Amino acid sequence: MATNFLVHEKIWFDKFKYDDAERRFYEQMNGPVAGASRQTSGPGASSGPSGDHSELVIRIASLEVENQSLRGVVQELQQAISKLEARLNVLEKSSPGHRATAPQTQHVSPMRQVEPPAKKPATPAEDDEDDDIDMFGSDNEEEDKKAAQLREERLRQYAEKKAKKPALVAKSSILLDVKPWDDETDMAQLEACVRSIQLDGLVWGASKLVPVGYGIRKLQIQCVVEDDKVGTDLLEEEITKFEEHVQSVDIAAFNKI
Repeated sequence: MATNFLVHEKIWFDKFKYDDAERRFYEQMNGPVAGASRQTSGPGASSGPSGDHSELVIRIASLEVENQSLRGVVQELQQAISKLEARLNVLEKSSPGHRATAPQTQHVSPMRQVEPPAKKPATPAEDDEDDDIDMFGSDNEEEDKKAAQLREERLRQYAEKKAKKPALVAKSSILLDVKPWDDETDMAQLEACVRSIQLDGLVWGASKLVPVGYGIRKLQIQCVVEDDKVGTDLLEEEITKFEEHVQSVDIAAFNKI
């Protein structure tokens, strides 16, 4: 009975849904209405555009805060730049090269063609003077003779000085090994025979006896020779002439001096 009564009763149960739809329409067209009621009727009411609007407001507020912080950072950077510029200006003013002025530009006038000076016609007197000049005069000939004599004199003096200068003599130091026949050879007599050799450019030096073996000793003697006058072949030939005492001669060392 109650159900049939409600069916015939003219009551608008879904009116809140149409109110919400109308409010959303006007909010989309003109923004949220100042006097619009935010109260929802019925258990199935939802936030709708009101939730989106609050989220947008929150994002705008966060952007404003971020913008303010960025402005502060920009101001600090501007202050730092201004300090650096002031310091740079002070340094530039204190440097000595700052006062150097820019080079002045010089205005160059257009080049003018310079005409060569006109030659004056030679007068008869000047022609006569030119004829009197002797290009191969006697004065020049005398100066040439004196210069030639002076040059020859200097060459002669240089040649004489060079001839008087002693030439460099090439010398060599030779160490000879003179071997006897046996251990019975008189080594003192052998050394006396070797030193008895006298040649131009030969100078005998120190000597000593060096054991060879089996009681035999050899004579090791040093000499200095001039290369142009005395050679090793000549020395060997002269020493080996003493056949009674000398068996052989060897060159132990040879050095240029």
